[in-house]
Order: sequence, then C-alpha cells, then structure tokens
Amino acid sequence: MINVFIGYDPKEVGAFSVLSHSIHEHASQPVSITPIMLSQLKSIYKRERNPLQSTEFSFSRFLTPYLSAYDGWSIFMDCDMLMTEDIVNLWNMRDDRYAVMCVKHDHQPKEDIKFLNTVQTKYQKKNWSSVMMFNNAKCHALTPDYVNTATGLELHQFKWLATDDLIGEIPARWNHLVGYSEPNSGAALIHFTLGGPYFNEYKDCEHAQAWFDAKQRALHVSQREEINNAA
Repeated sequence: MINVFIGYDPKEVGAFSVLSHSIHEHASQPVSITPIMLSQLKSIYKRERNPLQSTEFSFSRFLTPYLSAYDGWSIFMDCDMLMTEDIVNLWNMRDDRYAVMCVKHDHQPKEDIKFLNTVQTKYQKKNWSSVMMFNNAKCHALTPDYVNTATGLELHQFKWLATDDLIGEIPARWNHLVGYSEPNSGAALIHFTLGGPYFNEYKDCEHAQAWFDAKQRALHVSQREEINNAA
C-alpha cells in the first residue's frame, strides 16, 4: 500500500478531490489517501494560525510521520497539484539512506502576494516541503509537540534533521512549479503554486487544460443507458 497524505484547505476542496482522483487514475498499485484536515486533528494540532500561512496545512503537513506511526514510508503533497503519471514511479525512488526526499528547488519568487491575497513568504528551501517522501522511522523529531511549537522556518527548512545530508533528492518533474519552472509537457506531478486554474486569474496557466480534463473525469458518472449499451 502506498500511503499518501494531502494537505486539505476548505478554500480548495475541488483541488483536493481532483488531485486524489488523478493519483488513483494512474496508479498501478493500491494507494491510501488521507487528508491533512485540521477539523480531524483538534486533539493533536493546537497551533494558532499565523497570518503568514497561505493554507491551513502550512505546518500540519509535518504531522505525516506521526500519523503514520513512524512506520514505513509516506508521501505528503500540497492539494494544488495534478498527477499525470503512475505514483509507483515516485514510490520506487525510496532510499533508506535518507529521512526525507524532495525536489530541491532553487525557488526565489519575485511577487509579494500570491493567490487569495496571501503573503508570498520567501526563504531558503522554498517549496521543498510541498512534496515530501518521509522515511517515517527517521522522523521521530516531528512529534506533535514539536510541530505545534517550532517556527515555520525550523519546519520548512528541515532544521529537525541533524544534517541536510539526510535529505534525498527526487527529479524536478515530480514537483513541477507552474509559472516558475521551465514549461514541461512531461511533468509527472504538476504544482499550481501561484494559483490553480480553478481560480479565474489562473484559468489559462500552463497545464490548466489538463486539470480541467482531469476534473471532468473525476466527475464522470455513467448513465443507465450507457451501462445497458455496454452490457
């Protein structure tokens, strides 16, 4: 079983659903998808929302190893994404030398405001944490107490690791930053980090049509006539 945790924000419910469907649609092995949803974490996650947070899961994403009982591997990803390839190809990159694996972007955004008028925070290792493969047994530092009290930079810059040598690298096509990365028709995991095509301002962005097509497939319901004709 491939364990996937997706950040959930009530402002992007459709994005979560389309991403989830796109993962299942392409997967050749069973996948378990769990939302990182604050309404389900009230007994664990006590942190007050910071004005600099652009989503509800900005910090709660780091509970993934705890929610996995510090066992095996788990994948976390933001909800504003679209999978176009078999997640097994990502899963097979697991390397036990590392505590966490991610795309090591050199992401230096120029804008100060991003979607929904949220602040565009700039820091080293920006967007590394938007897709993470956790080797959960090596992430015991990420306890609920630590996630509730650590600074945002301590979390997102992986200060909870003894050394950056414990961060493995995965290919950039597994966290393709629309609007920042060079256009790539072969991106395996598309990240609408500036704003998804479900926002009017970004409805014509790179890979927007792929997202709308995936949405249509996610909403598809076979009518009785279709079923009878197929029979």
